Amino acid sequence: MFSKANGKPDKLGVTYTDKGANFCIYARLAESVELLFFDHKDATAPSDTFEFSVNDNRTAFYWHIFIEDVKPGQLYGFRVNGPYRPYEGTAFAPEKVLLDPYGLLVERGDNFSRDAAIGCGSNVDKCLKSVVVDIDDYDWQEDSHPRHSFAKSVIYEMHIGGFTRHQSSNIAKNKRGTYAGIIEKIPYLKELGITAVELMPVHQFDPSEHHAGLVNYWGYSPLSLFSPHREYSSDKSKFGPINEFRDMVKALHAADIEVILDVVYNHTAEGGENGPTYSFRGFDNGDYYILSADGQHYMNFSGCGNTLNATHSVVRRMILDSLHFWVEKMHVDGFRFDLASILSRDESGHPMPSPPTLWSIDTDPILSPVKLIAEAWDAGGLYQVGSLAGQRWREWNGHFRDDVRRFVRGDKGMVSKFASRLIGSPDIYGKHNFEPEKSVNFITCHDGFTINDLVSYNQKHNLANGENNQDGCDHNFSWNHGVEGETDDPEILLLRNQQIKNMMTINLLSLGTPMILMGDEIARTQKGNNNGYCQDIPDFWFNWNKIEKNRELFRFIKALIEQRTFDAPHLKSTSRYSLHEIIQQSGIRWHGTKVNRPDWTDSSHSIAMESKHPHSSVVSYVIFNAFWEALNFELPISASGKWLRIVDTSLADGKDIYIEGDKKQWFNNEYLAAPRSVVILIG
Repeated sequence: MFSKANGKPDKLGVTYTDKGANFCIYARLAESVELLFFDHKDATAPSDTFEFSVNDNRTAFYWHIFIEDVKPGQLYGFRVNGPYRPYEGTAFAPEKVLLDPYGLLVERGDNFSRDAAIGCGSNVDKCLKSVVVDIDDYDWQEDSHPRHSFAKSVIYEMHIGGFTRHQSSNIAKNKRGTYAGIIEKIPYLKELGITAVELMPVHQFDPSEHHAGLVNYWGYSPLSLFSPHREYSSDKSKFGPINEFRDMVKALHAADIEVILDVVYNHTAEGGENGPTYSFRGFDNGDYYILSADGQHYMNFSGCGNTLNATHSVVRRMILDSLHFWVEKMHVDGFRFDLASILSRDESGHPMPSPPTLWSIDTDPILSPVKLIAEAWDAGGLYQVGSLAGQRWREWNGHFRDDVRRFVRGDKGMVSKFASRLIGSPDIYGKHNFEPEKSVNFITCHDGFTINDLVSYNQKHNLANGENNQDGCDHNFSWNHGVEGETDDPEILLLRNQQIKNMMTINLLSLGTPMILMGDEIARTQKGNNNGYCQDIPDFWFNWNKIEKNRELFRFIKALIEQRTFDAPHLKSTSRYSLHEIIQQSGIRWHGTKVNRPDWTDSSHSIAMESKHPHSSVVSYVIFNAFWEALNFELPISASGKWLRIVDTSLADGKDIYIEGDKKQWFNNEYLAAPRSVVILIG
């Protein structure tokens, strides 16, 4: 059916034309390469096999071939053979069918077997297959990027499957847990007021990858860095995942919501020495992965069995090509880089002061309009919050998370650190003259307790994960407020709810870019499990029935988001100002229970902050009382002689936050702050 030509090495992956398709791979040490075509996803043998000629189909390290009359939807894979050079870490497996590292879609047949990709022996009858795609065959219509500044952004971290998979979502069963499901819930996201969704991994992963008989729920083990995850598509056709993902992006953009992808460029689904051979390992193991000096073992700075050799020129190019693809062809607005510090390690795994991969991303012109957010640490002990290479990177601020948790819990010696977190962490970022939004502030994220569980459990409860409760972080800085887990005690429930409001208020008030976790606005619980990577069950999904049950908490957080930039003058910032300039121009003053007398001692549990907007007469005065007793705060003299109460987290639902149209509550010389409360006044 097909005829072949030499092809070209000018572009990796498949380049589709109306005359056929060019296939190109990188395999530096390969001695022979075969391209296999399959008729359908469950095919147990190739329908066509094309052998590459060393003379005609190889240029330097690249193997290429042009197959005429290929149509979109053609399934394919590669077989690659090469020399046995263990000192170079070779791991050629000529009996394995390999996915195209640049493949745009992955098909998983009903006969697929992960076990068949492990060890020796052929997997041709049980393999994954790449798909030829005409990537330009899509009508974007009038799609445009919202381009919200970091100063005006509120990020919502969500799991695509978990957001709508629960039957309470009240959407069609075939759309639950899909890109299409997200589209149906856009009105909810708009009502909440967030400006961006940060989607947990959408790169194709293997759901059957499991531990203790469970599943891969989070998806932090990519099979391909270009393919959208097929199982998140309600459209089960070959091109369904790409088209439906783009439908979702287009719909979110129409609602003025940005799309940020959580990307994993630090490891792959192939794992360690005993893992499956899906793709990269079989093309050039020593170039794609960081190996031990003897080439026999995978360096594991990711905690997932292997580490991508991100500094290698070929891997660095693949990462950039992947980022370009998601921006140019899929219209995403930004990226959050999982374990980004790995990208600063050299080919031996040592940290570099000026890592080329991070700088290449930072200075890339195609990526210049998009958001770049780093998880600035890795599982190998490298922690670079405040020191990650590059100028444009924003960072998940782990210090913000921990210090706010400890202050709200009532730990000693936290007032000074807490005050620094409120104003953009100048102790971390100020000396570098960074923008105030360098810090992405969060209290909770997918990795750890939900905010409800943070105030309901002293310890993690991860036995269901099958690892004897050894997995997950032990340093949660949580507090159950008297009872471990669920309770009917009204006093405990009231205090827990108040503490949630305290932390949400702090997060949305602080200088920087706030991020909130899916479901925290309705007190979603994982019943004390702080590592739900393998728990694809209703208890870990968004339960839409809880919206009504926790309507008052939702209303409170929605109002906080609405008034975020109005209520706190120190938040009126733009990237034109450095962090020090913002603090200086805002005129921030610190107070204790007495004006101008803050208590910075280790025994202090309260602080008050006054700030004036540099371009208006608006002044805010915020009390943070983490003490277990009420404290009477003397108020500064305002220009009008009185203060309007905006927030008091200790007050009953409906009175805890001022919304336009409510009855105004004015105060003059003093304010009695309830135990464990946050109060915001405007003068």
